[in-house]
Amino acid sequence: MTNPGRRFRFSSLSLLWKILLSTSVALTALFGITGWIVQNHVINTTSLSLEEEVASSLQAYESLWQSRAEKLGSVSLILSGMSDVRAAFSTGDEATIRDTAGELWAKISDENALFLVADPKGRVIASLGGVPSSALSRELPVVRAAANQFPKQASGFMARDGRLYQIAVTPVYVESMRGLALINVLVAGYAIDALVAQQFKKSTGGSEFIFLSGGQVVASTLNPRATGELTRNIAGGSKGGRISDGVFEYAPLMKPLIDVEGKPIGELWILRSFEGSRQRIMALRRDMILTWLCAVIAGLWLTYLLARRIVEPVQQLDRAAAEVARQNYDFRLGVKSDDELGRLVGAFNTMCDSIQSARSELIRQERISTIGRLSSSIVHDLRNPLAAIYGGAEMLVDSELSPPQMKRLAANIYRASRRIQELLQDLVNVSRGKSKAAEICNLREVVQAACEASAAAAESQGVRISFAPAADIELPIERARMERVFLNLIGNALEAMPNGGEIRITERADGEFVQVQFADTGPGILPSIREKLFEPFVSAGKKNGLGLGLALSRQTVLDHGGEIWVEPGAPGARFVIRLPLKRSAVVEKRAS
Repeated sequence: MTNPGRRFRFSSLSLLWKILLSTSVALTALFGITGWIVQNHVINTTSLSLEEEVASSLQAYESLWQSRAEKLGSVSLILSGMSDVRAAFSTGDEATIRDTAGELWAKISDENALFLVADPKGRVIASLGGVPSSALSRELPVVRAAANQFPKQASGFMARDGRLYQIAVTPVYVESMRGLALINVLVAGYAIDALVAQQFKKSTGGSEFIFLSGGQVVASTLNPRATGELTRNIAGGSKGGRISDGVFEYAPLMKPLIDVEGKPIGELWILRSFEGSRQRIMALRRDMILTWLCAVIAGLWLTYLLARRIVEPVQQLDRAAAEVARQNYDFRLGVKSDDELGRLVGAFNTMCDSIQSARSELIRQERISTIGRLSSSIVHDLRNPLAAIYGGAEMLVDSELSPPQMKRLAANIYRASRRIQELLQDLVNVSRGKSKAAEICNLREVVQAACEASAAAAESQGVRISFAPAADIELPIERARMERVFLNLIGNALEAMPNGGEIRITERADGEFVQVQFADTGPGILPSIREKLFEPFVSAGKKNGLGLGLALSRQTVLDHGGEIWVEPGAPGARFVIRLPLKRSAVVEKRAS
């Protein structure tokens, strides 16, 4: 079961999921970068397009404005050049001027245009069109300002009482004895209002117009809220780039408004909204996201189909490697392609063939070697009882012995032959996994028998064997086999201490078990063989034997339902045998 607190690890995923995740990340990154580039390109193109539209609006405005100015100037020049109009102007009478010039002005001018007749000092004499304010009906300072350009016509903007006008100032001269004499000045123009601003918006394809003069809004095509917010932003120094009314953004362009003296008296702001472009960009983003989703789904589906075909032989190789790890060397893979994976599968099959062949050869050689070593070990174990039989038989043949001596030799020969028979039977039992029936034995007697059998060899080497038995402990064991286990442990200790030492044997009851410990003062067990000490044919530092003693001893202890191990860190060697005090079901099954 997976630990929920375990962190996600990419390396733990299957190869198919790694390919799918990598593909999805690559597609996402690719579309993200492409979308970012496309979006920036669209935004930049849109900004340039809006700036070009604003510039086009300015050109359209200037063209329309110039057309209106030229019309005003042309009409004024026509009126000023007519003899009867000059005659009426020379009278200075408002009614005469209105009657003479008013009808002509109404025919050739727009009804919204204003037309004023003033004297050279700027005092208004008559009004022929429009509805001028009271200030315009009394005095026009612009006339004096334009006097420097007379007799040429002057045009420009005029601010008056919070209103803005586009005007053309035309002087009217008559012949006199001293030459041309200025009798009146014609001031024709248009008032800049919301209607004029809307006309400009319509003629420029939807651009917004704001006319400012003295920091105040004169006319605007936007609603009051947007106009006020834009005016504050303009006053705050937003002269380029983008400008916002709090809701929409605009691309701005400013045109100064020049009076008849060439001085700026206001500003015209031409604005082009980004709203339409923003909506198009949002639509583009939506389309890109949908395209990305479709592309990712299609890409993952195609990747899955392709990756599954690619990963399938890899999965087969993985299963095949697991089979080989379980030592199933007969497993083979079918080669379905000629690519790298196909060649890899072929190489794997060849490797399995080589392993199987090498394993068979190794098993054959190991069997031969095992037979040889086992034969040597059997010869070694049989050498002593055979020597006793040979020596006894030789004494019987070559010597004349007394009956007691002959009886003693016969007994030795009998014991040696029984020993050989027991060894051979033990080998047969071990090979067949059989054992004799257990009998209730006194553990102290079995250990003492092993000590007495080894006493002569220990005395000759100067080794002291001490035995500290516990209380009388009886348990079901196979006496002969267990005695040989004790003899083997004592014999190993004697071989490790050729120059003397001590072997300490202790018993200790532990609940339902009994422990027998064999400790010596020898050099101990080499670390290189400690982990495999109970494996067959493992031996070090011994002159005789091939390392079967401890392996057979361990098997004997296991057959009795016990355990045998080496205590680590102890000086010398310390073996511990743990045996159950009662016959277990497992042991009975083995015995049967």
